[in-house]
Amino acid sequence: MINLETPKKFRALTDQAHLVATEIFRANSRKYDRAEHAYPKELDMLASLMDGMEEAGARGGAGASGVRREASADEGNRNGSNLSTCLGIMELCWGDVGLLLAMPRQGLGNSAIASVANEEQLQRFAGRWAAMAITEPGCGSDSANIRTTAVLDGDHYVLNGEKIYVTSGDRADLVVVWATLDRSKGRAAIKSFVVEKGTPGFELVRLEHKLGIRASDTAAFVLKDCRVPKENLLGDPEVNVEKGFAGVMQTFDNTRPLVASMAIGLTRACLEETWAQLKRVGVEVDYSKPALNQSAAAAALLALEADYEAARLLTLQAAWMADNRKPNSLQASMAKAKAGRTCVDVALKCVEICGAIGYSENDLLEKWARDAKILDIFEGTQQIQLLIVSRRLLGKSSAELK
Repeated sequence: MINLETPKKFRALTDQAHLVATEIFRANSRKYDRAEHAYPKELDMLASLMDGMEEAGARGGAGASGVRREASADEGNRNGSNLSTCLGIMELCWGDVGLLLAMPRQGLGNSAIASVANEEQLQRFAGRWAAMAITEPGCGSDSANIRTTAVLDGDHYVLNGEKIYVTSGDRADLVVVWATLDRSKGRAAIKSFVVEKGTPGFELVRLEHKLGIRASDTAAFVLKDCRVPKENLLGDPEVNVEKGFAGVMQTFDNTRPLVASMAIGLTRACLEETWAQLKRVGVEVDYSKPALNQSAAAAALLALEADYEAARLLTLQAAWMADNRKPNSLQASMAKAKAGRTCVDVALKCVEICGAIGYSENDLLEKWARDAKILDIFEGTQQIQLLIVSRRLLGKSSAELK
């Protein structure tokens, strides 16, 4: 039997994350939305606390750790670090998505390192903040079209190319850069390299002004003959055409449920705020009655709430499968697609239902509607997720189904 409640061993984590979301994230949400590119100093103490939890073996739940699949085959059902991380993210993003993404040493690059780095690399990069650079001016969700090149020259790889929309790119110590070893070999030649800030040839060219998640900096870089030690390549350096894109895609299989969890947290915040606003004007929901027998506003929110629950369960399933060493590429993309779309739909509908309150900067619904859109875009857009799902269900390759 499936138990849909939060596992008891994670309740302390979710309670703590909710307290952080309330007292720090939600309390500073509007402040750093207005002060774009300002560093949220309130996060420094929180980051130190989470570092201590990591050293003690606990999981902070912000996404930097807990994506390695360590369960043994005979361990049976396991609720592990992937699930705990997703649950923590859901609570924190109920507070603010941008501030979660601005957390020191908790970047998506850290998740990439935790997913595929060897033990020596894990120790060498421990305690450092890592961003992840995938997107290029001519390459968005279709990562197979990456044009940044990496050429082996002695003990170094020489990287050349351009990267845009790098989350935490300005503040991070390291950037995990995706580049191709041989463009003629397609996806199989794409590898990820850890580039340290300050490396000659690695230039920050601008910070983006964005629709939402303004507390999080988003950078653009140019790599010009940037020499990276060959020991900084993550994963297998060999180009295996038969294996294809599987090596670097493991990162997405682990991080897409994390992004879905961000969308779940923001969706819940929108729903709870809208219910509260309706209650203030006397609109109540009766769960014992069909939606059609209630007010239009209540009926609309009940439908949105059903979408929210479906997205939440898909996300937990994808995380649970990772904890139990089950292939979850299909489920990770389904969760990301459903959660991203649901978040945008719910946020916009809640603004509509609440009218002037939803559109005003005096309330956070307006901000959440702007924050929501990126959760349907980064880590693979809605369209690319549906394409991946179609390929998995139909048993088609990327060449057969484009």
